[in-house]
Amino acid sequence: MRRLAVTTSALLVSLALLAPVALAADPDHGEGTYGPVTDKNITNAGFMVIIFFPLLVLVLSLIQWKLDQRKERRKKAAKKLASDWHGGW
Repeated sequence: MRRLAVTTSALLVSLALLAPVALAADPDHGEGTYGPVTDKNITNAGFMVIIFFPLLVLVLSLIQWKLDQRKERRKKAAKKLASDWHGGW
């Protein structure tokens, strides 16, 4: 167990030390896949985040509301079925 811990620690330290070297050899000079970063790109990305989270809350709330309606219908149907059946012959 100790050997595994030492090996894992050594691997993580070496990866952490080699990461800046790997990133420094970028042929695009730090430019991402979308292109150069401008203020307009950052602003649009921020607006997308602002729009995404309220929409996510809305969609998840609608799903929860529909599931609650379904649960209530099932409970009502089970209660009706239990009250209609009196047992016996």
